Amino acid sequence: MKTKRGAVHPKGCEQRLAQAQRDHRYLFDHVGSGVYRVDEGGRFLDLNRALVDMLGYREREELLDGRQDQNLFRRPEECLAFRDLLQRDGLVLDYQVDFRMKNGKPIAVLLSAQAHYDAEGKISGYEGIVSQRKRMLRELRSAHDFLMNLIQSSPNAIIATDLSGKIVLWSRGAEEILGYKAKEVVDRANIQAFYPQNETQNIVPLLSRSGGALRSHSLKYVRKDGGIVEGSLSAAYLLDEEGKESGIVGIFMDLQERIAMERKLRQTQDQLLQSEKLAALGRLTSQIAHELNNPLYGIMNTLELMKTEIDPQSRRRRLLDMAISETMRLTDLLRKMLSFSRPDQDEKQPVDINTILDEILLLHGKLLRENDIHLSCFFGKGIGSVKASKNQLRQVFLNMLTNARDAMPTGGSLSITTGVVGEEVHVEITDTGTGILPEHKDKIFDAFFTTKEGAKGVGLGLSVCYVFIREHGGDIKVESEWGAGTKFTVILPTAPSSTG
Repeated sequence: MKTKRGAVHPKGCEQRLAQAQRDHRYLFDHVGSGVYRVDEGGRFLDLNRALVDMLGYREREELLDGRQDQNLFRRPEECLAFRDLLQRDGLVLDYQVDFRMKNGKPIAVLLSAQAHYDAEGKISGYEGIVSQRKRMLRELRSAHDFLMNLIQSSPNAIIATDLSGKIVLWSRGAEEILGYKAKEVVDRANIQAFYPQNETQNIVPLLSRSGGALRSHSLKYVRKDGGIVEGSLSAAYLLDEEGKESGIVGIFMDLQERIAMERKLRQTQDQLLQSEKLAALGRLTSQIAHELNNPLYGIMNTLELMKTEIDPQSRRRRLLDMAISETMRLTDLLRKMLSFSRPDQDEKQPVDINTILDEILLLHGKLLRENDIHLSCFFGKGIGSVKASKNQLRQVFLNMLTNARDAMPTGGSLSITTGVVGEEVHVEITDTGTGILPEHKDKIFDAFFTTKEGAKGVGLGLSVCYVFIREHGGDIKVESEWGAGTKFTVILPTAPSSTG
């Protein structure tokens, strides 16, 4: 039987209706949230698998077997309140309530429902949708708590700021490293306040140049007690929901101990280099001395033989004596050079520091006075003796007195003080001369380093002194300010039998 153009065949309507019912059923059964339908009395008509699993049941029939919706509610009065809302409004959204699981345990859910009406406008039932949004919130809160615990447990300082530099996060690591509590700085201080005076660290352009992630950038912060903390900063931008830059988060690693160790290592390397330079100088000196000794002794023997053939009253005899004297002076100089290359060969015995200094000043005091240098001595009593080479100590103190005299070309004051500190003898030689430039302090004990002009110095005096004193188990310390004089402190261990 034919139909008019545009009319729908009854069979086609039935097919579409059947397909819509299948689609609705598929959605009902497979939606992720729990869904159920009840009649006007609250008896279950249908429910999906998601609700069965959510409540801990194995089969749908366990809930469909004559049960009512009030059996879902942990507290029946909440079911009545929910029905009243539905009766009044016809629609309830995100109603927070506790359902009861099969094992009796409560489960927090959000319930939304819509009423169905009959031909007379009365409620014939309703369809409810159950979701566990509280669980999602708890999981989100748990993830947040875990992240905060991770941040707070880090030994490094984790700091976050907005783009203007205002601090919004300050970890416990930051509290320990910088000394400020989070409540003192969060939303109250700008990160620029923690940089050393006259230093500005704008991280934003550094981040921009490095592609939004800064790694191992050397940085200094000022602690609450005023101390400086050196370390390494890694930082990145914080992005908002739209992907725009909203702040900066940085992890600062305190490298004070590591930096101190690196500096100490550099100092040790410098000392090793200095020792190697002095060792090389000693070997060179030894070779030169040996090469010159033989011809000098040949010259001396020749001159001595010539003396026997010349009248003692002759002028040429006097010239020969002068030549022999100068040759002997050269051999003595070579002996000292060999002593420098092998200082441990000199015999060490207990010697009195005060006696050595007194003898040197007796011979050179007049020269100091002639240079308008006022000398004052303060020799400690009962300081005992040190086990040392007397000749080497003479050379050390004589060299230091000579340097002090050269540092006071227009006169000044020179003081020499001796005393005992623990098991060490200290000799302080202080002058009011020109002092030492800051950039020269670490170089004065280097071989061949000199600040004297022309041929006045070759830069071996203090390096030789340093070698001698170190060979005796001691040390030399220097304190100086440019234009305000210098103080050298020679430290030597006391001889074991002389302590006290």
